[in-house]
Amino acid sequence: MSDLLQRITINPKQCGGRPCIRGMRIRVSDVLDLFAAGLSAEQILAEMPDLEANDLQAVLLYAS
Repeated sequence: MSDLLQRITINPKQCGGRPCIRGMRIRVSDVLDLFAAGLSAEQILAEMPDLEANDLQAVLLYAS
């Protein structure tokens, strides 16, 4: 579980200090918004090819 959470990074100089995925400018909130809009994990991965399946799991774990 802690391995997944290491995928979530917070840098005060990036994205206003909001939690991002693996240092990229993809915010946790962006991915959560896509899930909330009804997209499946497969659709999100197709939409954001830099993400990995474990990134999505990390987002959900972080949000919980």
